[in-house]
Formats: sequence, C-alpha cells, structure tokens
Amino acid sequence: MRALILVMDSVGIGGAPDANAYGDAGADTIGHIASACARGDADSDAREGPLALPNLLALGLADACTLATGGPAEGLRRPSVTVGRAGCARETSRGKDTPSGHWELSGVPVTFDWGYFPRALPCFPDELVCTLSRRGELRGILGNCHASGTEIIAQYGEAHMHSQMPICYTSADSVFQIAAHEEAFGLDRLYSLCEIARELVDPLNIGRVIARPFVGKAKGGFRRTGNRRDYSVPPPGDTILDRATQEGRHVVTVGKIDDIFAHRGTGLVLKGDGNEALFARTLQGCDLLEDGGLLFSNFIDFDSIYGHRRDVAGYARALESFDRQLSNLLSRLKPDDLLIITADHGCDPTWPGSDHTRECVPVLTFGGKSPGAIGVRQTFADVGASLAAHLELPPLGAGSAF
Repeated sequence: MRALILVMDSVGIGGAPDANAYGDAGADTIGHIASACARGDADSDAREGPLALPNLLALGLADACTLATGGPAEGLRRPSVTVGRAGCARETSRGKDTPSGHWELSGVPVTFDWGYFPRALPCFPDELVCTLSRRGELRGILGNCHASGTEIIAQYGEAHMHSQMPICYTSADSVFQIAAHEEAFGLDRLYSLCEIARELVDPLNIGRVIARPFVGKAKGGFRRTGNRRDYSVPPPGDTILDRATQEGRHVVTVGKIDDIFAHRGTGLVLKGDGNEALFARTLQGCDLLEDGGLLFSNFIDFDSIYGHRRDVAGYARALESFDRQLSNLLSRLKPDDLLIITADHGCDPTWPGSDHTRECVPVLTFGGKSPGAIGVRQTFADVGASLAAHLELPPLGAGSAF
C-alpha cells in the first residue's frame, strides 16, 4: 500500500469561484488549450490536431473540467470507459502561487497574506538593494522590476556578464528572483547570494527567493539551466510529508518539491532537468518506494516554459508527452496503491500577461480503497487528507478525505 501524488504545475481547469478578485474570471488553462487545438490554432511542426490525452481522459479529465466550469471543454471527449475517479478542487489559500498551492494540497492552507513588491520602477526597497550589494560584494544589481525571466535575461544578460551585477526581478508572486550566468558569475556564488537575500526578505514576508542560473552568450542566446534552486519559507504547519516522516514512512520527492517545502520531510530527493527527466525520476522513485511510502512529484515545464511564456502549442505538446509517459507509471502500480494527479494553480497561455491564473485544479485518482465520487472539493487540502487516510497516517490539520 503506497501513495503517489503528481503535480502538473499550472495545469488548471478554470472555474475558480473567486477568480474575479484576481483578475482571472474566464481563465481556463486546459479548456483554452483544448479549444485552440480543436481549431487548429496550436498546430506546429511538432504537433497538430485535437489535444490527444487518452490516459488523462481515461482517468476522468473531461469530467473534472465539466465539474469546474459547468460544461465540457471543447475538444476533450469523455471516453466510454474510465479507469479512475475524477473531481476538482478549489483553493482557499489567498495566493495563486506555487508554495500556497502545494502546501494546501499537502494539508496546510495559507491563511495569511504574502508580501509582494510593488509594480514600480525600481520595485525593491533601497535598503534591501544596498544591504544585498554590500554583503554580496556587488557593485549593484540590474533589473529591479517586474519581468518575465526569459525576457529580462535576454535584455540584461550581456551587461551582467561584463559588470558582474546580478539580474534581480520579481513577478505577481511573492518572490525575489536572482539570475546570473553559471560561468561568468559562478553557480556557488549565486546560491550564496540567494541565501543572503532569503535572510533579508524574511521581514517582508516574501515566500521565495529563486536562483535562476543561465548559460550562453548574447549572440547565440541565453538559456536557463536545470540548476534552479528555490529558497522557501517552511510551511506553517505539518504537511503530509511531515506526517509520513514522523511515522517512519519512506518518502521520495521529485523535482522542486524539496525546495517548495524548505527541505522538510522530503526524504529521498530526485532531481531532473525538464518534464521528461522528471518523469524518468518519478518512475525510478516508484520502483524504489517501499510499502507504506509516499512519492510526491512536480512537473515544472508546463508552468515555467509554456504557461508563463504564453506558448499554447508548446503547452499542448508537453501535455501530450506527459500523457504518453503516464502509461509507464500506471503499469508499475500495485493493486493497493493510490495515485493522485492534480495541479497547484493555473497559468492559462491564452490569458493576458505572464502570471499565474486563479483556477480550480483537477483531482484524478487511480487505485485506492473507496469507489465513491470525488465531486467538487472546497479545498485543495482534501488531497492531503485523502493521502493520509489511504496510508493510515494520523489526520492532518485541514481537509476531508474523499
């Protein structure tokens, strides 16, 4: 008896009842991608035609979308036979960011307000910049604004390499991001600078400091690498990871889960650069996972490469690739295992801007003990509660098991 949770980062399914408060009424990541594919608007050299997700649809993705929005998503047909149970979940945490979504999924909703940097130029407080520069032995910083990560690296990458000043920027999330060239600036130096920044932004209640290393040259283009590192504040309560660790269970975490949970209760950590590598590590983790154990994976490309960059065709291609690999995981599961596939927020690639979108998330299950309907869950925390119930762990502080 084991439990596995796979988070398709940003794969929302629309319909969040409070989306209007976030400027996201009408956002629908899966629905709009499926519609674009059905119209032929997402055709490219690498893919064409309607969105092909046979494994996710067999697990009930179309039903989950209907529950979230009140109607079927164009281009997603419900198969005649499904092999899993499907529902959707609404977020109660006040943000639409990665830590809030993951923590709530694991049983700890975020009931406080994060700190954010204003949409001003410059956006960071002078004292923060001056102290970071002094302690990091810097001449100063570049950027100091809200920006897309790829665009600001393209804009300031060459100046950064010449000046040795790091590129610092933020977004609509509670985050302080530092981009630096792995060779010209140094990866260890970047990590050390982020540790200083983490200390400095704590009084501002900033959720994450993110190291954004990149390589390349201006003429050939810069490319971010898989050596990203997140410096998060720890969750404010015991998560499903903490509970499993306290009970002596085997825990395997894949991708950036270790960073999101501030390295607390994350057990054996398996890293990978990109969704395909992360799926390979998930399969490896599944093979290693002991009876009574928990595996927790994050698939980041949907969000960081396609959602934020508003790349509809690329997002569709990534979904189809994930779906093809899913059969390899399903075949590895034992009869008494429970698999839950979900998301942490939306990032609709058809939506204006480049920020996350406030959406419901799918809850797709395979295996488990109870055949009952999942329905519409009023908090992501029901996912963590269900994992705890399946593994016969002490209950978490929030959520009801389905």
